[in-house]
Amino acid sequence: MVRLVNLFKGTQGTFIGLILLVAFFSIFNPYFFQIRNFVNIFDQCTVLGVMALGMTAVIIIGGIDLSVGSILALAMMMTGWVWKDFGVPLHFACLIGIFVGTIAGMINGMLVSYLRLPAFIATLAMLSAARGLANIFTDGKQIYGFPEWLTNLSVVRHFGYINITTLIFIFLAIISWILLSYRKEGRNLFAIGGNKEVARLSGINVKLTTVMVYTISGFLSGLAGLLMMARLNAGVPQAGFTYELDVIAAVVIGGASLNGGVGSIPQTIVGVFIIGVLRNGLNLMGFSPFVQGMVIGGVIVFAVALDTLKNKER
Repeated sequence: MVRLVNLFKGTQGTFIGLILLVAFFSIFNPYFFQIRNFVNIFDQCTVLGVMALGMTAVIIIGGIDLSVGSILALAMMMTGWVWKDFGVPLHFACLIGIFVGTIAGMINGMLVSYLRLPAFIATLAMLSAARGLANIFTDGKQIYGFPEWLTNLSVVRHFGYINITTLIFIFLAIISWILLSYRKEGRNLFAIGGNKEVARLSGINVKLTTVMVYTISGFLSGLAGLLMMARLNAGVPQAGFTYELDVIAAVVIGGASLNGGVGSIPQTIVGVFIIGVLRNGLNLMGFSPFVQGMVIGGVIVFAVALDTLKNKER
């Protein structure tokens, strides 16, 4: 229990906010506080959570990745395209899709590190390019008819509540937490986010590390695309549209600083569930996606404002 408390140390305010959100929606909607709905929220958070793990590392080094939603769609459509049009077994097609997402992330990292483009510009360009490619592969059409084993990853529940896609998210979250908290590579990210020049002088290969971080973000976005494909039982070129906003929001709400050097996996997970609970609760209360977007935007502004105030106090 003590370790669990220490794990979320520094996230008390955010965690309390999550509890208050749950209490609020439970009071105003009788369908919210049900096991089935909580399972549904967890399922909805899986794709967002996997991408948020990569975004956490990107933001810790002081970067930003606006292309995660488009890379998700690119990996999804590449997988479906090579499977349907070229007859590649779906297992290998999935690996190809993840590989393409990884390469897209690596290109982001190289543009930022070696061409010294602002991360905002580099990843914005990738957002447009990846989305365009996702539509070009299938002429903007959806792909259906995947084998049953793919959809079973999302549909079949083990122990009555949990599916394989959720287990994948939990596994990746644990690995990410260990790497960021207890490994030298993780500490290097915080050093880069704190001061790149000091990190370079201390012997850290800042450029290579930056490329690796964006590459991992691309890999996780590609994997998230396959998890979403399992949920939808279809390849959808419009999938992941504006997801980058929710991903960034989850990481920032969780306490990561857009200035770099601050962030953690437990904080990000709390932020992911805040976004998931907000969207689920507002949906159950009958609010449109447009209103949900306005609420999420307001939460982002509030979280960034708090981060700015904290930085002024330091």
